[in-house]
Amino acid sequence: MTSKPLPRELSPEALRRACDPGQFAFETTAELKNSFETAGELKKTAEVLGQGRAVEAIRFGIGIAREGYNLFAMGREGMGRRTIVRAFLERDAPRRELPPDWCYVFNFEVAHRPKAISMPPGRAQKFQADMAHLVEDLRTAIPAVFESDEYRNRRQEIESNLGEHQESAIGTVGEHAKAQGIALLRTPAGFGFAPIKGDGVMGSKEFAKLPEDEQKRLEGAIAELQKELEHAIHEMPKWRREAQRRLRELNREVIRAVVASLIEELKSTYADIAQVVQYLAAVQADVLDHAEAFQQSKDGETPTLFGIPLPQADTSESTLRRYQVNALIAHAPAEDGGGAPIVYEDNPTHANLIGRIEHIAQMGTLVTDFTLIKPGALHRANGGYLILDALKILTQPFAWEVLKRALRSREIRTESLGQALSLISTVSLEPEPIPLDVKVVLVGDRRLYYLLHEYDPEFGELFKVAVDFEDDVARSPETDAHYAQVIAGIAQREQLRPLDRGAVARAIERGARAADDAERLSLNMRALADLLREADYWASVAGRSVIGTEDVQHAIDTGERRAGRIRERLREEILRGTLLIDSAGTRVGQVNGLAVAELGGFAFGMPRRITARARFGSGRVLDIERESELGGPIHSKGVLILSGFLAGRYVPNQPLSLAASLVFEQSYGGIEGDSASSAELYALLSALADLPIRQSLAVTGSVNQQGDVQAIGAVNEKIEGFFDLCAARGLNGEQGVLVPAANVQHLMLRADVIEAVAAGRFHIYPVSTIDQGIELLTGVPAGERGPGGAYPQGSVNARVERRLADFAARGRGAGSERQSRKSWRGTPPRKS
Repeated sequence: MTSKPLPRELSPEALRRACDPGQFAFETTAELKNSFETAGELKKTAEVLGQGRAVEAIRFGIGIAREGYNLFAMGREGMGRRTIVRAFLERDAPRRELPPDWCYVFNFEVAHRPKAISMPPGRAQKFQADMAHLVEDLRTAIPAVFESDEYRNRRQEIESNLGEHQESAIGTVGEHAKAQGIALLRTPAGFGFAPIKGDGVMGSKEFAKLPEDEQKRLEGAIAELQKELEHAIHEMPKWRREAQRRLRELNREVIRAVVASLIEELKSTYADIAQVVQYLAAVQADVLDHAEAFQQSKDGETPTLFGIPLPQADTSESTLRRYQVNALIAHAPAEDGGGAPIVYEDNPTHANLIGRIEHIAQMGTLVTDFTLIKPGALHRANGGYLILDALKILTQPFAWEVLKRALRSREIRTESLGQALSLISTVSLEPEPIPLDVKVVLVGDRRLYYLLHEYDPEFGELFKVAVDFEDDVARSPETDAHYAQVIAGIAQREQLRPLDRGAVARAIERGARAADDAERLSLNMRALADLLREADYWASVAGRSVIGTEDVQHAIDTGERRAGRIRERLREEILRGTLLIDSAGTRVGQVNGLAVAELGGFAFGMPRRITARARFGSGRVLDIERESELGGPIHSKGVLILSGFLAGRYVPNQPLSLAASLVFEQSYGGIEGDSASSAELYALLSALADLPIRQSLAVTGSVNQQGDVQAIGAVNEKIEGFFDLCAARGLNGEQGVLVPAANVQHLMLRADVIEAVAAGRFHIYPVSTIDQGIELLTGVPAGERGPGGAYPQGSVNARVERRLADFAARGRGAGSERQSRKSWRGTPPRKS
């Protein structure tokens, strides 16, 4: 009986790639910082470990000044995406010019459309203060001019002329009335006419005694005089308006020189900014038209309602607000004259991106003006860089759309969400848009990047630079040394105790375990920093000034214990017999599979019983997990591969006439993945060959239709899960695990597992084919086809093929019998 030799079990050295502390030239990480000029250099060197591709993309994205070349930094959480990107932005920002300041001022032509003014850096706040001083100066100078004797005399003259004109018109009507024997009477109710008698007015009785002709004459005369009086009174508003016009001209004339002198001084200060000069000219003209607003209130009283002070909507103060300046964005000039802003917006809502227009309550209503316009993140980052979390901006209503619109139009248009959606029809402010020049960096995972690229046609046009961060880096002596520098940088930045060489080596081994690969190191800087912080704590508890190997190991062990309650409870139920898992003896059609669960970021492996039953049937392998809708698509695919394997290897010239079922026993949740497909095949072969499988062994690995065992994930957790169960029951030297040979390079097992293997109390077998695995599990050679095409007698494959051939023969016999019955039923009876 010929068969390929079985794989040898792995040696303890193959189960873990240890990091030799002797390769480091330092005693503690405190010595590493001496090899760098500054802590900042140490930080920069540490942060780019293994991220060459991402660094190239960042430099390209920062350097190219073209539209649409914004960046999307993608990768897993904890890889330092935001930190690395910001470090390069901070390195580039001082080389760029400081962007201009921006102000909003009142639009004297269209009040609800404030004007935006661009100013050199550092001058917006000064302009704001200068305008405030101008208003104060005008409030002092203008009332002083109005209090002068010359102004009072000329004003009195205008008012006197108006009074004289009015009196003259009334006097003329009175003279005409007197000439006709009629008196013009002035009463509180107005003017009236009455006939004259002597030095007095004729009474109604006396008027009745007059001849009828005289009465008619007087009545006619009074009617004409009434018309003349009405004409004179009708002309009085015109005279009053003329007087007011002359008074305004007087006001403009007397204050023109004062206003001009104050504003000309400002114009000379801001002569290099054309927009400011134009604005000051508009201010000068408006001040001349609203000079009365600068006069101080004399009564000093505020109107009240039931004792509650009421705001006055049309007061001098509200009028003077139009001369204020809203310094929307004001930069403090750097000493070297450069420095682009770097803004990270943690809450990228619609308003936080493009700004908002606030309101104040007056008399129960909400009012606003240009001074209540507030900047957003795009305003603050204009001329520099804006960093946003991709998931956060996508989950904020309309934030993603407003960001894309701003990047497309290259301008910031501040408006409320109600205005943008046309939900409100009231008149509101429409601030002039501000030109936008910003480099946006989105930070998110790969899934978001690919989804946006697939389903948002504008995404590819606006974010052309993909910054893809690696999850791990190839392990080498150089990488180990670089990783040690990373550890030193974290310890220095976090103000932790220095680590000795052994602690650094253990942290590097932990990095390989986190990468699930002995030949690579995880680049999850967050997890590494957490490990160092916890190790520093345990060193402080032990009273050590240097973090040692035992402190790092203690941090690992206690972290797993904090997260391992569910793992321990499951193991406890197995030990109590609630969950049925054998670790000794043999059973037909039953094998220990290995599964892994991840809860709260903690992954652990647990054995699962897999059973198979086989009988004559239609050739279908039934996946009970799939039928019960507990199996995922990848698991279902793995089961379907088993049918292909059986059909391709056994009885190739005959139909596959079996009915088989596979199930994960005591499985009450979803199952996904194909890492148990080899275990399911072993159980099915055992059931077909009627050969028992050793329950002291557990199995993991996927399989293809050729019978090759393929690599799987979480191999370390799966091995340790079965080892912990066997150790709890007592290691007897027969237990072990079958793993894919391709996974040997990924092994980074715990020290206690390695010690048990070294002592011969536990075994790990690398298998490459199903034949190797079934031979280890059953103790019977798998067998290979001989020259005649038959498997050796008594081999596993021979027993399986004989069983399937029996099924096929039964299938042919059943088919012939059905055909005979059909033919017999179709034969007409003979006539005698």
